[in-house]
Amino acid sequence: MRFLKLFAVTILAGAVIAAIAILPSRLCFKGAENYTFFCGDTSKNCREISAEENADLLKFALSDVCGECAEYNVLDVAAFLKSVNGKIIFTETLSDSVNYYCKADLPYSVTLYGEEINLHICVKTETVKVASPIIFGGY
Repeated sequence: MRFLKLFAVTILAGAVIAAIAILPSRLCFKGAENYTFFCGDTSKNCREISAEENADLLKFALSDVCGECAEYNVLDVAAFLKSVNGKIIFTETLSDSVNYYCKADLPYSVTLYGEEINLHICVKTETVKVASPIIFGGY
C-alpha cells in the first residue's frame, strides 16, 4: 500500500513538472488595450494575430509565436523601461513618432544595425506601442 501511495505521488509530481515545461510563457506585456502576436519564423513571413481580450489564452493556442506587441493609450516609458530592466540602444525620430530600440529582459530578439534588440517602443501622440523584439509591419 505504501508503495502505491509513493508511486502515485511520484507520477503526480512528474505530471505537474511536465505541465509547467510545456505550458507557454506568460505575456511579455500587461494591461494593454490591444495585444498582437507575431507568428512565423521571421518578420518577413510573419502573420499578425490580434486579441482584445484573453490574450494569454490565445497565446496558449498558438504554436509559432515569434514576437508580441501591445498598444497603450498612455504609458510612462521611463517606468516601463525600469520594469523590464530595459536600456535604450538607439532612437529614431520620424515625422509622427519617436522609436526607441532597446535591450531588456524579454524573450525574443533580433539583430538590428549590429545590436541585439528585443524591445521596440513607438511613441505617437495618441498611442504607444511596445513590442518584443520589434514592431513588425507598419506602425
